[in-house]
Amino acid sequence: MPHFPVNHPARPLYRVLSGLIGVYILVFGVWGVAETIGDPLFARSSTWALGLRTNLAFSLASVIFGVVLIIGASRRSNLGHYMNLIAGVVFLVTSILMMSVLQTEANFLNFSMSTVVVSMLFGLILLGTGLYDKIGPPEHAEAELERRKHPVADAHRR
Repeated sequence: MPHFPVNHPARPLYRVLSGLIGVYILVFGVWGVAETIGDPLFARSSTWALGLRTNLAFSLASVIFGVVLIIGASRRSNLGHYMNLIAGVVFLVTSILMMSVLQTEANFLNFSMSTVVVSMLFGLILLGTGLYDKIGPPEHAEAELERRKHPVADAHRR
């Protein structure tokens, strides 16, 4: 079973970070939809929004992802924890896949290298926030501290 820290003290900061990323993605998506509203869904034009190249399909997907991330950041439950983990992996995988088809006709989301870099950064940040924003009862946090202070754990640190 993977170990995720429970009730990490910097959890509010991580929720704010994921919320800010969600707001940026939502604004980017709305701006991109406004810019590409008459274009075909998977157009490969040179339309840019907030410094990233986009088309209508990528803009619509960004609106959906932005809303999902904002909802996850605003909830005080483990929903945000799981949403951030999944969104981080999705962003990383998408950026790697789109980078591999960047200069081909398979670039259906109209990515540029700057879009790939921003997507990778967002994926890493969301994955990091997902690792540290798990919420649990105080007993779980205390048990985690006791496990860290266990004499066997101290012996392995030396």
